Amino acid sequence: MAATRSLPAGLPAATPERRPRPPRRRGPLLPYVLVVPAVVALGLALGYPVLRQVQLSLQEFGLAQQFGAPAEWVGLDNYRELLGQAYLWKVVVRSLVFCVVNAGLTLVIGMGVALLMTRMSKPVRLLAQTGLLLAWAMPVLAALTVWQWLFDTQYGIVNWLLTRLGGDYEGHSWLLEPLSFFFVATVIVVWMSVPFVAFTGYAALTQVSEDLVEAAELDGANGWQRLRHIVLPSIRPVLLVVGLLEIIWGLRVFTQIYVLQEAGGVTRETNLLGTHIYRLGIAGGDFGTAAAVAIFMLALTVVLTAPYVRTMLRQEELDELEGTAR
Repeated sequence: MAATRSLPAGLPAATPERRPRPPRRRGPLLPYVLVVPAVVALGLALGYPVLRQVQLSLQEFGLAQQFGAPAEWVGLDNYRELLGQAYLWKVVVRSLVFCVVNAGLTLVIGMGVALLMTRMSKPVRLLAQTGLLLAWAMPVLAALTVWQWLFDTQYGIVNWLLTRLGGDYEGHSWLLEPLSFFFVATVIVVWMSVPFVAFTGYAALTQVSEDLVEAAELDGANGWQRLRHIVLPSIRPVLLVVGLLEIIWGLRVFTQIYVLQEAGGVTRETNLLGTHIYRLGIAGGDFGTAAAVAIFMLALTVVLTAPYVRTMLRQEELDELEGTAR
């Protein structure tokens, strides 16, 4: 038998040696170093104007202050005055309705065009894409000039065509009545926004799995069912981003409304938030109140887009979980 060695009495038992923990690996710093300049530039480009707007909104800042007179600090008086104005709430409701209608029509028409492009032959699709690109690339003022001639009271082709079809539109002014004014504005805004949605939607549709669509077709799903249960869920992240952008852009519409107002629209009855801010500040010289409306518009944009942002974040979490499960 092998002899076993025993420790002398009084000596502690030997304990296993602890291995040193390996040092934690730190991620490379290069990505952060590369991002810092962009973050700083973005902060200066966006942060300073916002802070300046907040400062102006808390002051009585008019034309005298533009020429060096000291601005009087009024605190929240500009906001209290604004929130008590019935006209501001009319402009807000008008802006929200205009934004929602334009965003909805743009998404529906744009995605419809995108679906049609997936069914077109290559030459026809290239022709359609060229037309969409030209419409999208056209300068806003140039496009507005064309649309003003189309809806012109005396020489517009729209009035001429409707009169030939039996309507009483000879000499009809589309810009005097608020309802017809916003109809023209909606036509112009949607016409200029549809190409972006169509191109983005078409790019997303080309990434939909054809195997899933064919499997659903073999299972007896019709076209609407395949679109609803297969295609749209597959491009949901793209639709969320496009919808978010359309809401933001719809709330920020300015040039189209301003030019149509100058062409004959009734300003007070057709003001949206953008033109209201302009007429308070640049045209009226009340920069403090205009800044307060601008901050109110920023807060309204955040409130409107927050549900979309939350939905997008949840979608990203679900995609990460699905990717981990695979």
